[in-house]
Amino acid sequence: MTAMPLPLRFQVGARTLMAVQRQLVRVPLSLDEAMEGRLPLLPVLDRTAHGYSITSLPADRRDAMAFAGGSMIAFVRQSYTRNYIDFTIGFEAYQAGLSANTRSTMRRKARKVADVSGGALDIRRFRTPDEMTAFHDIARRISLRTYQERLLGGGLPDDDAFLRQMYSAAAADSVRAWLLYVAGEPAAYLYCPVQGGVVRYDHVGHDPAFNDLSPGGVLQMAALEDLFGEGRFARFDFTEGDGQHKRQFATGGVPCIDMLLLRASLVNRLTTVALGGFNRSMALGKRATNRLGLQKMAKRLRR
Repeated sequence: MTAMPLPLRFQVGARTLMAVQRQLVRVPLSLDEAMEGRLPLLPVLDRTAHGYSITSLPADRRDAMAFAGGSMIAFVRQSYTRNYIDFTIGFEAYQAGLSANTRSTMRRKARKVADVSGGALDIRRFRTPDEMTAFHDIARRISLRTYQERLLGGGLPDDDAFLRQMYSAAAADSVRAWLLYVAGEPAAYLYCPVQGGVVRYDHVGHDPAFNDLSPGGVLQMAALEDLFGEGRFARFDFTEGDGQHKRQFATGGVPCIDMLLLRASLVNRLTTVALGGFNRSMALGKRATNRLGLQKMAKRLRR
């Protein structure tokens, strides 16, 4: 496998203060592999690679993975729960399993969007190659206005490789996508490829002009109802990383870590020591912010 440049970011919220570039081979675990507790096989590194970036490693496999790396430096970048939804329980049981507050909140938000849109939700669904052309053009324009695109470079891709993959998946009926319109204007998108009966939460975004309507959550629930209704999928995979939105909708999760295994060089050792110290300082600052009730102010500063 080819090593790719990966920035090791010293980051406060969405803002990157500095980054150290490393050439790393990415070793991602699928949801099934994480649930099964598998230890991934590490490909041979070429001379230019600094190490591996292993994502969604089951947390209880940390020591075993470090041992498998031999003399390499093991560094945990983040810990989180890889959340998922079990489609086999059916939509009614899924809704019943949500908290009463979540159900009430989602109904209220959906009604609010519907009221602004003339009395009904305007949600458009896409799955064929021709439909994906229309979807991508509109969703890409929404993506350009999101903070994920502006600050993190994490918007909906528009490079040739992604487009080829999108059309190939659509031709194989292995992708689903949705757009939510508010009063005739595109407000939110969701793009989910499908592999082995698992639907992946790959790309999502909404126009910040509609923040007060929570269009992302409204679209998420409508998309889930569609997917439950198809009756052909096993799980919805919220992929790497944690978040209130994921926890709110999930029916289960696997404790995971993202781990780096780096060659035992002086530069790599100094980098991981500095990054570890920075992350600990940020964690202490977050706890202090929560104790003092300054979350809203901190959120504005991070953005």
